Amino acid sequence: MAQSKGLELIKALIQRSVSLKSYDYQCLKNVKVLSAGDGNIKAEFTVAEEHTNSAGALHGGCTTTLIDSISSFALMTDKTNNLPGVSVDLNISFLKKAVPGDVLTIDAQTIKAGRTLAFLKIEMAKKNDGSIIARGQHTKFIGF
Repeated sequence: MAQSKGLELIKALIQRSVSLKSYDYQCLKNVKVLSAGDGNIKAEFTVAEEHTNSAGALHGGCTTTLIDSISSFALMTDKTNNLPGVSVDLNISFLKKAVPGDVLTIDAQTIKAGRTLAFLKIEMAKKNDGSIIARGQHTKFIGF
């Protein structure tokens, strides 16, 4: 899938989620997609107060939602598959906190999309210093 076509698709999917106020819209509305295509996405996310836990740091549930959604979008831009698939396994390591005002980069990559399963990896880092906030691995069933 061409870079611009993938970027347009992902921006439209995020906008649809935001307009429908679906479960993930609170997190996705602050996502800015920088590039999307060939199974990969690069995006930025700005942490706001509404994304924090009682300790004032980015909530793990929001982090998980971002990792799940953005990796699914990356899979949809893969040239061998245009479906989001169904999650089989999602593993996330939370490495450092983020606070309101932090701008995070999100890099999601399709490692392999086979006949029935796809494997993705995701990394979230602070834009200002590159420190890793979270890393994820996502396995999706795509054999529909």
